Formats: sequence, C-alpha cells, structure tokens
Amino acid sequence: MLRPAEEADIDPLVAQWNRIIRDTTITFTNLEKTPESLRAMIAERRRAGREFFVARVGDAVGFATYDQFRGGPGYAHAMEHTILLAPDLWGKGAGRALMARIEDHARAGGAHTLFAGVSGENEAGIAFHRRMGFDTEFRYPEAGRKFGRWLDLVLMMKRLG
Repeated sequence: MLRPAEEADIDPLVAQWNRIIRDTTITFTNLEKTPESLRAMIAERRRAGREFFVARVGDAVGFATYDQFRGGPGYAHAMEHTILLAPDLWGKGAGRALMARIEDHARAGGAHTLFAGVSGENEAGIAFHRRMGFDTEFRYPEAGRKFGRWLDLVLMMKRLG
C-alpha cells in the first residue's frame, strides 16, 4: 500500500528510521526521531506543498519525502529527497513506487531537479538511484563522520523537467 503518511504510520516510521540512525551509515546523523518531530516534519512539508509518502506491506514500512534542496528563492525549483525502506521491502518494487510518486508530486509542484545525498558506503543506495535515472554529480570525500569513521557523501541528481 502506497499513500500519504497518516497518524497510524508515525510510530512504525519512527522505529524504522531510528534503527537506521542507530545501526547504519545510511544517514550520518545520530539524532533519533521522535513522534513529535516526525509529525512536525510532515506538517511542515505539507504546508510547503511537499509530501511524505509511505509504503506498508504487513509490518514492513518505508517512506519517501522531499523538500527544497537549499534555502532561498534561487533554489525554489531544486528539491532533495529522502527514501528509507525496511529490509523486508528491498527488491520488491516499493522503492521504485515511492520514487515515482515523489518525482510526480515534485514535478507537479514545479520542481526541475531532484537531488539525493547518499552515503558513500551505501552502495545499494547509489545503485538504486542510478537505476532510477540519477547521475552522480559529485563525491565529497570525508564530508561526514559516524561510528568513528569519516564518510563520503555522494551527491546525485535527476532532472525532472
């Protein structure tokens, strides 16, 4: 099932996102999400005309969302997305469906480009974005740090227009 996030999704999404934060370098942050912070993020995105989509199959949950790439009017047509899936959803089309929904929504809202900031250690994430039509624009060496290691950031982009 693929749809905009609802209140019933908050706790499973927070649990899944926090597992990724705690256990992986998919995201560089170590600051865990709370139900309140996720509710606020979803509301803020919706006020800005963006969306937060959820894919759920049984207990497995994934999401994709997007917002403006950088602040200011010059970046009004450049968006950056986040997509995270429970391992049970990998390879089953949920990621492709979420990305298609995000791209359509962003395009309808006037977005011209969609960016992905992917951990250099996340080879599966880089490969997924390539399959979705993203190009690697730049690799920033040692841009972040987590678990006592320096991490590269791979910036990828897809033109929507």
